[in-house]
Amino acid sequence: MDAKQDRRDARRSDARFVPGWVAIVACLGALALAVVGPEAAAQPKPRAQAASAAAADGAADEREQGDEGGGDEGEGEGDEAAPAKPPRGGYTSGLHPMPGDAEVPLAWMPPGTSATPVPSDEIYPPQTLTIRFNHKKHVQGLRQTCKSCHAGAYTSGAVSDRLLPSPGQTCDNCHDVDHSDLTQVKAGTNENGQCAYCHIGENAGAGGKVAPLVLPHANLRFPHKKHVDRNIKCSQCHGQVSKLEMATREQLPRMAGCFSCHNMTGPAQGDAKSDCETCHLTRPDGLLVTAFATGDLLPPRWLHNAGHTPDWLERHKQIAANDSAFCGTCHTENYCTDCHDGKIRPRSVHPNDFLSMHPQAARQDNPRCVTCHQEQTFCADCHRRTGVARDAPSGIRPAGRRFHPPPAEWTTAPRSAKHHAWEAERNLNACVSCHTERDCATCHATRGLSGGQGLNPHPLGFENKCKTAFSRNPRPCLVCHQSGDTFLKRCQ
Repeated sequence: MDAKQDRRDARRSDARFVPGWVAIVACLGALALAVVGPEAAAQPKPRAQAASAAAADGAADEREQGDEGGGDEGEGEGDEAAPAKPPRGGYTSGLHPMPGDAEVPLAWMPPGTSATPVPSDEIYPPQTLTIRFNHKKHVQGLRQTCKSCHAGAYTSGAVSDRLLPSPGQTCDNCHDVDHSDLTQVKAGTNENGQCAYCHIGENAGAGGKVAPLVLPHANLRFPHKKHVDRNIKCSQCHGQVSKLEMATREQLPRMAGCFSCHNMTGPAQGDAKSDCETCHLTRPDGLLVTAFATGDLLPPRWLHNAGHTPDWLERHKQIAANDSAFCGTCHTENYCTDCHDGKIRPRSVHPNDFLSMHPQAARQDNPRCVTCHQEQTFCADCHRRTGVARDAPSGIRPAGRRFHPPPAEWTTAPRSAKHHAWEAERNLNACVSCHTERDCATCHATRGLSGGQGLNPHPLGFENKCKTAFSRNPRPCLVCHQSGDTFLKRCQ
């Protein structure tokens, strides 16, 4: 029993003694991995450390490659350390937004991606990315900000400005490489200073050349500085780039996301205008540029249901009727009449009962009559022929019928719901289809003018803002007022 107990005590003593050495060896191994590991390679090292790290890497390569070769055997102790080599099979991180080219979560994508999953080739021409870059490592691991690499975006006023980092002024601060002369780039010995560490392609850096990076300018008007000055963060347009590796076209803004600011109404709109030409390129005639090398720019389906899908020929009449001005941002009237000329397509653009319903449509200006018709000719000529115009021949006027309600309702006070003042404020285009300014001046001009009765057509409080109206365009004022009119002097 005593012998057995002595052996147990000896094993317990050995068990207490061995783990201490194991812990020391483990700590030394972890320290060695931290020095030569891939995470440490992203930090700049002194030449001495870089040489020792490269030597350690070369020794490891020799052990892995065996007879395939791991270095020059004839190197002496005084020779310069050999440049570090990329791992077997090349680098795999920083080549796609997600590791293994996995799908990016929708929550990390730019706003509006759910409406437009793929960015437009006409707005963002295709790119050729010939580098690898891990945003997540630089932002979360190395604590770099967007401004560290993209400082140009904070002062940029046009999409043609360069927003990528300058290799000599930015990349060289951390990487063991010298880009001061791009025709003679000098790579160091550290792994992160080799051409193949960032540039992809076969034999990257051979002969001092790398594959060109192609990033075409967006076909937009976009001043980054205006957005930065309004405290709009990068992620509000580009999504969560800090959680991704490589940033591609997929991280460019979507129009549906832009509408979160640019589609406001009233005071909430501020300076974020919703006019198409605010962001889109225009031709000299004011219409949008729609023809690009990658194809024609077409509206998306989510925008007024105006997507030019295969059923567009059937649907376009409803869209044009609801908002012809929207169609007019890209098309001229001639574009419509090329089909609706009675030859290629009939002019049956209105419903069958439109003749009886068009007075209500004209008063509401929906659809907009002037899109196709000239009011002073088309509308007035028809009304004269049918006798419903003021200057129509008396012989063809319907007996006992008037175009306007009786004067007690239409012209004299007090203003009723049928008074012409309300009709004029609601849709002045309907009035001028028959009347000229001189007709209005008969009553509304000041008494100094011939026939004027001095009736005030202005709304309450107009005197407080008439100076602004007069400074913008004095011509309408002079229709009723003489230049020396005392009323007019208050607004000059």
